[in-house]
Amino acid sequence: MTNDPTTNAIQVYDAGTHAWLQTLPTQGKGGVGGNARGIKQYRGDIVAVVNNGSNTVAVFRRHQNGLKFEQLIATTSAPVSIDFGNDHMYVAGATTVDSFSLHENRVGGLDGTTSLELVGGAVPPSGSTAQVGVVNERQLLVTLKTDPTPGTVDVVALDHGAVIGAAPTVVSAPAGTLTPFGFAVYPDGTALITLAHSSQDGLFRDGAFTAVIAAGQAAPCWMTRVGKYAFTANTGSKTISRLVATGNNVFVDALVAANIPGGSPGDIDADRGVLGVIDHGAGQSHLTLFTYNVFGELTPTGSAITLGVPNANGIAIVPPAKDND
Repeated sequence: MTNDPTTNAIQVYDAGTHAWLQTLPTQGKGGVGGNARGIKQYRGDIVAVVNNGSNTVAVFRRHQNGLKFEQLIATTSAPVSIDFGNDHMYVAGATTVDSFSLHENRVGGLDGTTSLELVGGAVPPSGSTAQVGVVNERQLLVTLKTDPTPGTVDVVALDHGAVIGAAPTVVSAPAGTLTPFGFAVYPDGTALITLAHSSQDGLFRDGAFTAVIAAGQAAPCWMTRVGKYAFTANTGSKTISRLVATGNNVFVDALVAANIPGGSPGDIDADRGVLGVIDHGAGQSHLTLFTYNVFGELTPTGSAITLGVPNANGIAIVPPAKDND
């Protein structure tokens, strides 16, 4: 996502050749910052993108070897982060989280919403919403950043996939930590959450943080998971780390799994053997692509791609469509 505050757009590249394929307008305004998952793909068929400045989400559908604009979805507050699951699309905004039903991979109407809350009941200030993610058929998580207080994880209840409208259960980040930010959910329902401004990683299970470790790198912010491995983009260190989590513990498997050659890394995503990360520096944005093997070892696939915009924000690795595997 170019994240242009006037005319937002997405740029599409071939992950194998690095060739530019398309630039498509999102029919809205960008401008979001301090977030994760501003773009999210679903089953290799649709891609959803936040228009933070327009209170809409643009939905694109795969068309042969590219994407085609399909829908514009209105949200109840300025959208920040997207996830899919339970036959729904979920959008966390500045002050609310919404659910939209899916029908044959087409996004339907709004069928649930609730207000986000900080510990103590306050409304989140602008810029605090970080990421939304599905835990299971009954719950979502939304991370909220509120330095100098530790920050909050909102546990949002679902009913048949829809946000039920009840106030979320608010959980403080552990004492001595700061800024729950990016996270990845394991199939057992545990979530591995970066604690960005204290350079830590935490394990969240059954509505509570159960373990916290030092990241060993500065400012782990964004995260993606591939099987048992989770990768963090470490903004302060300009590196990617590889982690492993169990139901009770978190381990740093590789302190530096890869270096980012350009600016400070941002959003990160991985699928089907490809991992990509956005970085920013000197008024320019770049996309660096890696391959990964079964051991989670990263290999760069060539030089970083210069994106030609200063504040690109959000990346989705779109795998081959089901009928084109």
